[in-house]
Amino acid sequence: MDGAPAPDPIEAFLAMLAAERGAAANTLAAYGRDLRAARAEIGDLVAADSAALAHLAEAWRELAPSSLARKASALRQFYGFLADEGLRADDPSAALPRPRTRRPLPRLLGHAEMATLFASAEANAASGAGARMLALLELLYGSGLRATELVSLPLAAVPRDAPFLMITGKGGQQRMVPVGARASIALAAWLALRPKGGRWVFPSPRGGHLTRVRLFQLLRDLALRAGLDPEKVSPHVLRHAFATHLLEGGADLRVLQTLLGHADISTTQIYTHVDAARLVALVNARHPLGRTGQNPPPEVAPVVDLDARQP
Repeated sequence: MDGAPAPDPIEAFLAMLAAERGAAANTLAAYGRDLRAARAEIGDLVAADSAALAHLAEAWRELAPSSLARKASALRQFYGFLADEGLRADDPSAALPRPRTRRPLPRLLGHAEMATLFASAEANAASGAGARMLALLELLYGSGLRATELVSLPLAAVPRDAPFLMITGKGGQQRMVPVGARASIALAAWLALRPKGGRWVFPSPRGGHLTRVRLFQLLRDLALRAGLDPEKVSPHVLRHAFATHLLEGGADLRVLQTLLGHADISTTQIYTHVDAARLVALVNARHPLGRTGQNPPPEVAPVVDLDARQP
């Protein structure tokens, strides 16, 4: 309609992220804050030129590298959106900084530590609280679920006879997660003792489902009973252990990406560092030049064309 105000380009960009890319609510909120703050700093983002964005980079100079990277990413995606929508013919985002951030390596739990943790959980599995703890532990380590995915797991996501769960992960993306034999037994034992009613596998006594904070506390308490440093044990660390130990066992990185629910393979590749020692041992054991103290293998004699020999 004539005279109607033009839609806010930031809101249009966020709507596109939600509709086409399935961006999570937290992501949309963070990008919205970043873009509005940038607009408050330099004015109309649609009309901003490279000099304006260079000023923005100067204003961000005190930010942590991770925050700077997120803000710059939001603006780059925003200008890509403007170009796609025909709202801008050029892209000034080259003037934005490109901070080099190093993703920290995940904390790790070894096989022996996991065995100790499970031994402590299994010792108390006869009670309702103990059965719940063992089921939580089995699904964190045995299926690699995120903390939020685990505590908000609905009963409807647990098929009666199929060895998998239907998980709704980040961005509303669904995936099937296999449940091993041990986890199936622990889950069945908990469901038999679980209080009746409600729609969650792990209900809270106060209604709703178990919270992420409570899950964290339960794992810390379990670590203390097992004689482990509670600072080393968390839902995220157990998810890392799941991924790490699968790779050590020879799992394919693409399969691991699917199991973890990563949208980008680069997120999964962080786990490849944990297999470095095994790869070095493999090269030393299998490659001829890796065998210490041995000479390179003799050259293979060239193939002789018998028909071409002189009589």
